[in-house]
Amino acid sequence: MSEMEQNTIVVITGSTRGIGLGLARSFLAEGCRVVISGRKQQNVDEVSKVLSQDYGAEHIKGYACDVSDYNEVKGLWDFAIGHFRKIDIWINNAGLGHKSMAFWEQEIEKIDEILSVNLRGVMYGSRIALRGMLAQGWGHLYNMEGLGSDGRVIFGQSIYGASKSGLAYLTKALARETKATPVNVSALSPGMVITDLLLGNTDVSSDSFKKGKKIFNILADRVETVTPWMVRRILSNTGKGRNIRWLTTRKIIWRFLSAPFSKRDIFDEGSGF
Repeated sequence: MSEMEQNTIVVITGSTRGIGLGLARSFLAEGCRVVISGRKQQNVDEVSKVLSQDYGAEHIKGYACDVSDYNEVKGLWDFAIGHFRKIDIWINNAGLGHKSMAFWEQEIEKIDEILSVNLRGVMYGSRIALRGMLAQGWGHLYNMEGLGSDGRVIFGQSIYGASKSGLAYLTKALARETKATPVNVSALSPGMVITDLLLGNTDVSSDSFKKGKKIFNILADRVETVTPWMVRRILSNTGKGRNIRWLTTRKIIWRFLSAPFSKRDIFDEGSGF
């Protein structure tokens, strides 16, 4: 564990479960200090208690924050600065998914909810983090990509995909706008990870899921497999506009080629699904 890692302060939105929590654990395991966040105070308190027991209370702080509220996101920044005096890494991870269905069948409330968190929330976090990091003279902002970030279109995922497509453009634009500054902006692409966000709106007993399970077993991974790898690369990344991508094209090809010889079952590896 290097002195740099011991002194690295990380803020992660949406980090009381899923990939966000996995990232928090992985950063803590590397010796960093982490501020976790989620919408519900109870969840933040419970996760903070567990992480404090595992990694030491001096390394972990929690703050309840709804990323769709600008003032609450600003409060998250101020809270982290108040405790740790600086923020080296800010990760806009908070995101919501929705049931797979045609766009015109979605409730208008769901459209507003997804966009307010997945896109507007990322804009709020990015603005606050960039202004703060520019003022302190350093920092690295990361935005979490997802389905739609690479331009792929999947039936029934129009709202989520559009939000992540917009996020990808935003990240590239911010990387360009900060090019001449001491602040870096990059993207995180974890691929297909078994979380509530991926499967929470899916009927795992349905015939359509059973038919698609083969693809999950080829391409999907568990949080504890992906996040340590990502964190090590985040901590070593000094470039601008990078994309730390777990599921590369080469890896996808290899997995399909080796699938006939593999008995991999991601759902029997303690994922909870």
